[in-house]
Amino acid sequence: MSTTGRVFAAVAFFEAFTWAGLLVGMLLKYGTQTTDLGVWFFGRLHGAAFLLYLAVSLFAWLRLRWPLWAVLIALLAAVPPLTTVPAEIWFRRRGLLSRSRD
Repeated sequence: MSTTGRVFAAVAFFEAFTWAGLLVGMLLKYGTQTTDLGVWFFGRLHGAAFLLYLAVSLFAWLRLRWPLWAVLIALLAAVPPLTTVPAEIWFRRRGLLSRSRD
């Protein structure tokens, strides 16, 4: 796997992790009404992870010379919760994370 592919994979997992943290935080805030600390913390963290994932996806598109459909799938995977991980696994299996000059 290329360096860019490894960065994409790491950021995809981090984005999914922050999504999961935000979902747990929302459960605690709205479901059990115990604390809003999880939403406060993971909301900010997930916002940053989301933007980082979008930027890394666009960088990988250029650097790894993905076809247009691949970058569109990567960008769309950031919207539903936890779908960046299956997208990353699929990209890895298709060899999209290893085509690089780096």
